[in-house]
Amino acid sequence: MPLLNCRFLRGYREQRLAHLVLSVMAMGYVWQRGENQPEEVLPRNLAIPLVEVSRSLGLPPILVHSDLVLTNWTPRNPERPLEIGNLDIIVSFPGGESLRGFILVTVLVEKAAVPGIKALVQAVNAILQRSQNSLLQALQRLKLSIQDITRTLGQMHDYVDPDIFYAVIRIFLSGWKDNPAMPVGLIYEGVSTEPLEYSGGSAAQSTVLHAFDEFLGVCHSKESADFLHRMREYMPPSHKAFIEEIHSGPSLRDHILSFGNGQLLTAYNQCVEALADLRSYHITVVTKYLIIAATKAKGRRPNHLPGPSQALEERGTGGTEVLSFLKSVRDKTLEAILPQSD
Repeated sequence: MPLLNCRFLRGYREQRLAHLVLSVMAMGYVWQRGENQPEEVLPRNLAIPLVEVSRSLGLPPILVHSDLVLTNWTPRNPERPLEIGNLDIIVSFPGGESLRGFILVTVLVEKAAVPGIKALVQAVNAILQRSQNSLLQALQRLKLSIQDITRTLGQMHDYVDPDIFYAVIRIFLSGWKDNPAMPVGLIYEGVSTEPLEYSGGSAAQSTVLHAFDEFLGVCHSKESADFLHRMREYMPPSHKAFIEEIHSGPSLRDHILSFGNGQLLTAYNQCVEALADLRSYHITVVTKYLIIAATKAKGRRPNHLPGPSQALEERGTGGTEVLSFLKSVRDKTLEAILPQSD
């Protein structure tokens, strides 16, 4: 493979596409022989251009959520709606139709969040303008968007085989930080003589729930909050800046409490409850695709699928102990519900 020069890339879109292609190649190279024999050195032909384009984009040199999902889709027919039957992925690795389904359902989850993100902007403006009606409308739109995200996430069951996800796909999303299979990290040849550590791709790298949490005033435990804040370094800088803008904006909770408007308080609580419901549903999905699939994999060998992943058995691809993390995040969401006054 020749040593590629990133100066030939024209503009942001080509840089994002290059980051997707190079990072997928890096994941494939590192994990090609499974978790028991990961490569410890990324060859300079991959490492140098990947690090170069990563620096230009403000992203880490590893496959991130904004690569695998936000960059990695294209419509079959641009004139038709963005539905799963009208979408294809651009770059893939082992996993077949289950990989395609995993990526595209996640694309549609992000699409379902668009009205909610727009509602956040409307709500912040409504607070600044002290418009109670506009704020109420925004909160109602936010609730509907969160509920639509939950329904869309349910399509995972239709398009992704749990056994394929667990035994084939998951390893290629795994990073080299907080990963027992690669305890010291990965050497990027031609970049650093010391190993570098980066977390694998994770839904925690999506801007959406970070923005909802900041707007609704959800406060997580220190351990969860530390991980979530670290995941913001894996987002495009403009996404991270949006979350920080929401954080530094006016407090929705303070606004609602100061006005004593019962309709607003109810609408706010409905948003928080919808977010907690989404997180509860996410726990059931992770249980199916990780915990139950791991149990099945232990009793399956030998067959056509690789052996079960020992190092990451109960960890998410981002490196967390996934169920305890998700339950903590859900429970802290519920704690944000405001008491109704009599």
